[in-house]
Amino acid sequence: MSLSAGRELPRSLPRIAPWLACGALLAAAALAFRHWHPATDAGSSICLSRRLFHLPCPGCGMTRAFVRLAQGDWRAAFALHPLAPFLGLEAVGGWLAWGAALARPRSPSSGAALELVLWGNAAALLALWLGRAATGTLPW
Repeated sequence: MSLSAGRELPRSLPRIAPWLACGALLAAAALAFRHWHPATDAGSSICLSRRLFHLPCPGCGMTRAFVRLAQGDWRAAFALHPLAPFLGLEAVGGWLAWGAALARPRSPSSGAALELVLWGNAAALLALWLGRAATGTLPW
């Protein structure tokens, strides 16, 4: 494949394009959340469970928590959803680990570690949701 200037595309570009796209998406979300002020009433919620059934889901408060994280208000983010700061850091760390794996020549990747992290996150979300539901501390 030749470019108009006669240079060739690097061979690694197809490998790193999804990684670059995800990084751009993370950065765009952080910038958008920094200037977004979500409404607090249930009628303007983007949560399907909250809109249709008027029930908070395990991720209830997560979007608002990410908005507060992007605005630098870690305490408010933690109050809205205690896992939001950890999941935000985990997303950035996962993106960096993905980039490091791409930088290594032909290293075999194991999906077992990713699967363990995903199941751990699901278990933590469910446990937190049940605990908050039992104590009446779910955000509305």
